[in-house]
Amino acid sequence: MKQEIRDIFDRIAPVYDQLNDWLSLGQHRIWKEMTVKWSGVKPGDTCLDLCCGSGDLTFRLARRAGTAGRVYGVDFSNNLLNAAKNRQKLSQNPYSITWTEADVLSLPFVDDQFDVVTMGYGLRNVTDITRSLQEIYRVLKPGGKAAILDFHRPDDHIWRTFQQWYLDYLVVPLATNLGVREEYAYISPSLQRFPRGEEQVALARQVGFVNAIHYPISNAMMGVLVIVVP
Repeated sequence: MKQEIRDIFDRIAPVYDQLNDWLSLGQHRIWKEMTVKWSGVKPGDTCLDLCCGSGDLTFRLARRAGTAGRVYGVDFSNNLLNAAKNRQKLSQNPYSITWTEADVLSLPFVDDQFDVVTMGYGLRNVTDITRSLQEIYRVLKPGGKAAILDFHRPDDHIWRTFQQWYLDYLVVPLATNLGVREEYAYISPSLQRFPRGEEQVALARQVGFVNAIHYPISNAMMGVLVIVVP
């Protein structure tokens, strides 16, 4: 299963940014800014962006951490990491970013290393959500905070129906036109398996995050889990 997910993200790398913009009508930028704001990142912080993809959240963290900060972007897709590195070269930004190919279930970092952790659209795809949260807990410093953005299933029947229609009749056809139908058709079944907000909060508390809250956004079709190490 892990290799299958890695292969999916390797294949979508060439159209990843383009599809994100089209499919969300640019709204993903707002959601990512909200996620970084809720992470509480400050100038000089040491930050970790997990499942970083082509670097959207990573670059936002770097701007807020500033030149005195240190940011790591981690993904297990080599193709997406190369896309992130190319974006950094083109932007010529002055921030310190280290790109690392790694598995979020076994992070290559010491305990208590980071002030802030973010993750965008990654928790839904890991093979062991509890293990992923344990790793985040392990690498965060005491008092450190994580903000995790992902899809969410709304309580409201109308919005849930709309979300399914959107996935079936907008996401998949557009992905099909770009030659990545199978890669995007997986979103719907992955969302059905993904714990809802209150379940994510419960899992985070089981791991040890005493302060945990899930913020529904975009009519609860998206959500951000914010968790803090005691």
